[in-house]
Amino acid sequence: QVLLVELGGGLVQSGSSLRLTCGRSGREFWSYNMGWFRQAPGKEREFLASITADGGDTHVSDSVKDRFAISRDSARNILYLQMNNLKPEDTAVYYCAADFPFPGTTGQVQYWGRGTHVTVSA
Repeated sequence: QVLLVELGGGLVQSGSSLRLTCGRSGREFWSYNMGWFRQAPGKEREFLASITADGGDTHVSDSVKDRFAISRDSARNILYLQMNNLKPEDTAVYYCAADFPFPGTTGQVQYWGRGTHVTVSA
């Protein structure tokens, strides 16, 4: 079984930065392509960024690629989403995801974290 846990969400001001993390102990975690999605109130879950199982390739949504970056630390079994220059429209629940064909879509994801909430004030 795959259990993903997101950390790092919170309430921040516009223009600030946050780094989200997603982790799971064990080597199996790194056998999957992984990514980040978000779901804002009243909207469908949307793709943000993904990274291949070996960390060799990444894909970031055009909507955030100038501000967000995805990475993974294989040695520590951690997935990151660095978010810079946050805006009120970034307010959403952010989900870690695993096991999907790269670069991935919402419908292809096999495993989801429970989400961490990010609220960006104006």
